[in-house]
Amino acid sequence: MNFLKESENLTPRLKSIQQRVLIAGVVGLVLAFVGAIFNKDQFFQSYLFAYIFWIQIAIGGLIINMIHHVAGGAWSALLQRLLEAAMLVLPIMAALFLPILIGMETLYPWARPDAVNDHILQQKAPYLSVPFFIARTVFYFIAWIAIAYFLRKWSLERDKSGDQTLAIRLKNLSAPGILILGITITFASVDWMMSLEPHWYSTIYGMRFGISAFVSALSFVILVALWLRKYKPFSEIVTTKNLNDWGSFLLAGVMLWAYIAFSQYLIIWSGNLKEEIPWYIKRTEGGWQWLGLALIFIHFILPFAFLLTRNARRTPDLLMKVTAMVFIMRIIDIYWRITPAFYPEQFHLGWVDIVAWIGIGGLWLAMFTRNLTGKSLLPMNDPFLEEKTHHEHQEVSHAH
Repeated sequence: MNFLKESENLTPRLKSIQQRVLIAGVVGLVLAFVGAIFNKDQFFQSYLFAYIFWIQIAIGGLIINMIHHVAGGAWSALLQRLLEAAMLVLPIMAALFLPILIGMETLYPWARPDAVNDHILQQKAPYLSVPFFIARTVFYFIAWIAIAYFLRKWSLERDKSGDQTLAIRLKNLSAPGILILGITITFASVDWMMSLEPHWYSTIYGMRFGISAFVSALSFVILVALWLRKYKPFSEIVTTKNLNDWGSFLLAGVMLWAYIAFSQYLIIWSGNLKEEIPWYIKRTEGGWQWLGLALIFIHFILPFAFLLTRNARRTPDLLMKVTAMVFIMRIIDIYWRITPAFYPEQFHLGWVDIVAWIGIGGLWLAMFTRNLTGKSLLPMNDPFLEEKTHHEHQEVSHAH
């Protein structure tokens, strides 16, 4: 099916959104840089939190897109263009990593000159060194951007030509791509987040980051798809069954997130080692415990209870509310995992945290909407969508 003309009708609306979020992003970053004049440390800490939140959606988009090409299905085919638009923000995120490199001494204890006095950091020095950190980060971005580039290139080629051998090519790239991504995001999460507290370690930290990225990206693209459902071509093709599938996968993601988070807590609690427990002590005192409790109830128990019901999964407004709740809790989860490393004594939320999040988010969303414009919002010549529309047309003709 050709969805291009209907998609092009949405271009003016998308361009209007792009302009507004771009302005918000620029204003947010300018205010964050103004904040840096008054408190350099606070700026770098806020910037890291905002950066990690937005890059995980791009990484999650890449993960789910590759899962789609390997496993297939109409539920993910409907989201494919949104997932591609998310993963194609990675080049911008690579450029936006620069302030983190500039602020390394502020953010990472192991990057400071006095780290030589710390016996444990000396043992970790071959890995936790500034040149090696930068080299690894460059490698991560090259790998992610290269995979994203070819996934998009072959996907658009299939739109034009209808050549189904490209589907095999996409699958052959995605299968090893998932493995490469699994390894690289494990190391990236250790480098960028876990090494904020370099004495502490968790063997499932990378897995937790990966499932967090999956849930963040899935909740984001479901929200966008539910909004697009008001317009063609989405309004003509998205069915109640598709909504049910999206809700089911979000439920699976939320359950997996809770399982990994609880597993990490249980392993550390039962081990009771002095190298491991300080991470949780910081996050369960001084006001931080309320965010932890909110994550248990609003990130897991409430979405779990709602998404278990068919009604919540099949009612667009209710599904949107539950998905929005999960998306907001994703912000709180990242904040709870990063910020207590800098403020272990007392809960802290600064205005720079908010403007940095808006700043990076505005640029991220501007690039995301730009990636959606001028292309079909649904993949053309996709066997899963072709089969879906053919099946639905048959049902309509039988009904008549």
